[in-house]
Formats: sequence, C-alpha cells, structure tokens
Amino acid sequence: MKIYLLHKNNAKEKRKESTNLFTQIKDLFYPMHCPVCDTIICRRKGLICPECSEIPRRVKEPRCVCCGKHLADESGVRCRDCSGRTRSFEYGVALYEYSSVHDSIYAFKNLGRGEYAEYYGREICHQLMPDIQRMNADALIPIPLHSSKLRKRGYNQAALLAKEIAKGCGLPVREDVLKRIQKTSAQKKMNHADRQNNMKKAFHMEQNDVKLDTVILVDDVFTTGSTIEAAAKELKRGGVNKVFYVALAIGKGLS
Repeated sequence: MKIYLLHKNNAKEKRKESTNLFTQIKDLFYPMHCPVCDTIICRRKGLICPECSEIPRRVKEPRCVCCGKHLADESGVRCRDCSGRTRSFEYGVALYEYSSVHDSIYAFKNLGRGEYAEYYGREICHQLMPDIQRMNADALIPIPLHSSKLRKRGYNQAALLAKEIAKGCGLPVREDVLKRIQKTSAQKKMNHADRQNNMKKAFHMEQNDVKLDTVILVDDVFTTGSTIEAAAKELKRGGVNKVFYVALAIGKGLS
C-alpha cells in the first residue's frame, strides 16, 4: 500500500511539474496581459493585476427584470429602454457596467486581445452562474460577426467569450446555428429607431438539425438590445422556443 501511494504521489508531482513547465513556455511565447491595464502578467499568479481587479464595476441591484440593467429608481421593475416594448428574448444579465470596462472591451475587440476572454469568461461563470443555471438552456450561441469583419479582426470576441463560459457551465457552444448575413453599421451614435432598422434582416438561422428549445445568446456589450433583439427574433422564427442572453457589460441605454 505504501509503495502504491508513493508511486501515485510521484506521478501527481510529475504531472504538476509538466503543467508548470507548459505554463512557463506558454507565458514565454504567448504572454498574458492584464485585461484592465494591459501589463504583461504571469499566468500562474492570476489573470489580472491584483490592483486592477476592483476597477470593473459589477451591475448593481436592483436590475431591470428584462435586460438586467441597473435601475436608478428602486421602485421600478423595467428600465426605460424595456418599458412599453415587447422583447423577443425572455431576459438577460450582464456582469459589468460598460463605462468601467470600456477601454478593455475596445482592446478585446479591436486590438487583438482575444486572451481577455479567459478572465472575463471565468468571472461571468463565477458571478452569474445562478442566473445561467436558471435559464436552463440547451446551448450557448455567440452573436456572429459578418464574414468581412471576421476576416479583418481574425476572431469573434463573442465566440471566445462563449467558449470560456462553456468551460464553467458545461453547455455546448453552437456557432453553426446563427449567421450574420448583412454587414451592419456601427451603432454607437444611433438612436433606438436607427439601431432597429440597422439590425433588420442582419441574421439568418441555419438549418437547425439538432432541435434547440432554449438558448443563451452571448455578446460582449448590451446597450439598448437591438442586436440581441434581432438575433432572438430570427432564432424564434427558426423554431427556438426561448432565448436568453448573457453579456460581459451593459451600457446605460438611450434613456
């Protein structure tokens, strides 16, 4: 028995040494950057600088029962963006206030910092897992990029985020269900009506060979919900029963 335990412990130590060596090599050739300050950090010591971990601000309660946006009026139930509107998605949640991670998300999307998905995906699972579990979904579907933008950027940040979330919640990531068929304009300075028109017919649901009853859309930022709304509407047109969403950050909307 003692010999067996000794052999087992030695094997465990060797695996640990091998993992540490692999991590060191990975850090050497593919260094990790802090998702907030972009400083190179040692992966073995964490995925974010300790002093930067408090900078991203979590969305506070109370939250809109539909989009998850913080409600300034504690007596309210829905935010102004959701009030009086019928949403095609059931409801959704976001982890951070967009203003606190604006620069990080810009780098994540446009400056080749796809590695940030590892930290943010882990944090979403850590902080929002009860919400994700309540959705009782069959799969995660990242909001797709148009092929021209995907070629230019080299990756879809929403897909990277979805894959990291999948590691924590165990759901499959389906990138074959929804396709972006229309190249849309940047929506940052558009009003709500323009955003809705911009997203009309932006998505197409591919043939749903594996029937999905309930799905979670994954995106980096939720502002007024025009993108999630258009994607959810197309998924429901294709036979999906319930659509939820999870986002890294949420803006203040247009109100």
